[in-house]
Amino acid sequence: MTEDAKFEEGGEAPLNLGALDTEDLKVISALTQDAVFSAADMSWTPAQRRFAILLNRFRWEDRGSERHGPERVRSLRVADDVLGVASQRVPHRDADTILSLLSVAFEPGTDCTGNLLLTLAGDGAIRLEVEALGVTLKDVTRPYRAPSGKAPAHRE
Repeated sequence: MTEDAKFEEGGEAPLNLGALDTEDLKVISALTQDAVFSAADMSWTPAQRRFAILLNRFRWEDRGSERHGPERVRSLRVADDVLGVASQRVPHRDADTILSLLSVAFEPGTDCTGNLLLTLAGDGAIRLEVEALGVTLKDVTRPYRAPSGKAPAHRE
């Protein structure tokens, strides 16, 4: 999969990527940086061992933003083989709170197991205990103009 997950290949087409190793996951992390979602957009299905988030993803890969302005797109980020989920400073009961994803990383354990760490703005975090690293990212809507009309900016 490493050959297929190149940042510059996104262009104008919808993304449909998978990550089976940490190098692939770096691409997905970069593409989902500054994605926003609500607690209601997260779903863990223990019987299927799947954790999914419906994101409003900023289209970092978009080469046409000068032509049509900054865009976002609804994307589904799914982790498979999830054994457990823990979170810190994530308001599960407040579906209206908007969360912002900063990064996704993998901490390997023994064999293929490990923890998938989703770091959120404001010191929030979600940890997924996984049997093996398996993450997908798929755009599920057409891009739309970013409501702010700007690309996200980070203070240094």
